[in-house]
Amino acid sequence: AAGARAAVIAAAAALVLLAPWTSHAAARVGGRFTLLTLDAIHQVAAWIWIGGLAQLVVVAARGSAATWPPRLLQRFSTQALVSVIALVLAGGALSLLYIGGPRALFGTAYGVMVMTKAALLAALLVLGALNFFVVRRLARGVAAPLRLRRFVEVELGLGLTVLAAAASLTSLPPAVDVIADRATFAEVGHQFTPRWPSFSSPQLSELPVDDRNAPRTDADRAWSEYNHHWSGLFVLSMGLLALLHQTGRARWARHWPLIFLGLAVFLFFRSDPGSWPIGPYGFWESMLFAEVLQHRIFLLLIVVFGVFEWRVRTGRLAAPGYALVFPLLCAVGGGLLLTHSHASLNLKSEFLIEVTHAPLGLFGIVVGWGRWLELRLAPGGDRLPARLWALGLTAVGLLLLIYRES
Repeated sequence: AAGARAAVIAAAAALVLLAPWTSHAAARVGGRFTLLTLDAIHQVAAWIWIGGLAQLVVVAARGSAATWPPRLLQRFSTQALVSVIALVLAGGALSLLYIGGPRALFGTAYGVMVMTKAALLAALLVLGALNFFVVRRLARGVAAPLRLRRFVEVELGLGLTVLAAAASLTSLPPAVDVIADRATFAEVGHQFTPRWPSFSSPQLSELPVDDRNAPRTDADRAWSEYNHHWSGLFVLSMGLLALLHQTGRARWARHWPLIFLGLAVFLFFRSDPGSWPIGPYGFWESMLFAEVLQHRIFLLLIVVFGVFEWRVRTGRLAAPGYALVFPLLCAVGGGLLLTHSHASLNLKSEFLIEVTHAPLGLFGIVVGWGRWLELRLAPGGDRLPARLWALGLTAVGLLLLIYRES
């Protein structure tokens, strides 16, 4: 046991020393030591906080939360508080050094990712504060309440998403280095300025479907906007029906997952205009293109997902674990959308499309963890999370309705 403990400590020490050298700090010409030190503090604080949450969840999964002694929770709560303070201070200093100003914060992929991390961290701090005060009120020998256990689960999920977002930052150039391809406040604001959705699509003959390497045209952008706006109608309908069902006055509204099938049919015809069944490329020829193959797989997943959740909602799949599939996929999907980036070439046009992904990803995470809490909390405490995730789904639909590429 002593040898294993020594090996773990040695591995952890090596990770603390080596991990900062994989970050942007190692590539900077000036102030490298300061940046490496701040990065090390930032990472270690995150590991202690999120790693401790993971241990709590694993222990509770093996038995019951009665295995969380109040003294253990109080000690971890103090440790987490210190880690959070170090995390915020080191992260704030790194952000000041890597971003360099408000325009870089709002006008680059790096800056938007940092703001996304800050939004997730704010949610984490709220959950952490709620848990902190609950732990402080625990008496000796009293088991952790159900609400605390569920909040720890969500806190861990959000923490892992923050770590994934932090990892994705290493693939983006620091905002302070992006000058020529930096978007202005007006250009970013233009992407979020509401306008009436476009339900008029260009003709297929207007698109360069015969040349997959052709540069994007205005017709391509209009085709994409049309797709997003109709997809927004589908998602908005699901969100509104979910809200209606929660009123208890429209039991039929529980069938809202079947709208996923309509969305899949729409995307089947519209997602790849150059491919079968409407484009010049045949079925098997289309499958040779990786992007088309991915889209077809995603369409199949949408169908399976919709049918699966519908069966859960109608009681055909009654096991409790089945209901958790929907929130987990939404939370993971939202996190993947946040960490997905096209801006590695510092192209402003790519960033202006990508900047709309951040709020979509955040609302996807709200849908996932809101639904998770609805399912995991005791009756009575699940009402707010239920409304929260349904409102999040509605917000995703509204954002898709104002999506623009032009």
